[in-house]
Amino acid sequence: MVRDPLTGVPGDFVLIMRDITERKRLEEQLRSLAMTDGLTGLGNRRAFDETLDREWRRTVGSAGQMSLLLLDIDRFKGFNDKYGHQVGDDCLRAVAAAIRDVLDRPGDLASRYGGEELAVILPDTDSEGALEIAERLRLSIENLGLPHDGNLEGGGRVTVSIGSATALSRSGGTIRMPEGLLLAADTALYKAKHKGRNRVEVALLLASEGPDAA
Repeated sequence: MVRDPLTGVPGDFVLIMRDITERKRLEEQLRSLAMTDGLTGLGNRRAFDETLDREWRRTVGSAGQMSLLLLDIDRFKGFNDKYGHQVGDDCLRAVAAAIRDVLDRPGDLASRYGGEELAVILPDTDSEGALEIAERLRLSIENLGLPHDGNLEGGGRVTVSIGSATALSRSGGTIRMPEGLLLAADTALYKAKHKGRNRVEVALLLASEGPDAA
């Protein structure tokens, strides 16, 4: 409100408006960059951790279920040793692109968990659905036809081993989450490697739905 400088009588109002659209856009861009792996363009470990925790809390709230896939590129160290780290990076990018092409649900998150290990969070997905997606991912990566002479189990091509774990939030469950889901997927991944690689192994667990569930 502006007063008359001579009489002091209130006069017009002055309204100051600021367009914060650009600032909001920049903030969203910065947040996206902070949650993205620079090499693969997938989510990074921070994005994985936050999403896993959030989705499990939502699963508990609905007494539902969710699945997690852990993917490991078979004999990747040998790939890097033979072809060089630049080609190894290109391989990771190609595998990441293949994963993105398979995932078609907006709620699913693919991320780089660490090194050559990738992870896919599948909300509201049962064991059968997770296995179907895992097989599609495995075949999509195998069908890239990337040469890998040191991967005899994969026919001399780049392949992945996948551990698939599904957790159900049910009364009576005792496994602490979401750590239990991650451990189960990692154990299934180990079995996939031990049984010959280029395959999917599955695990199922009942997790506590009480206050210690998350």
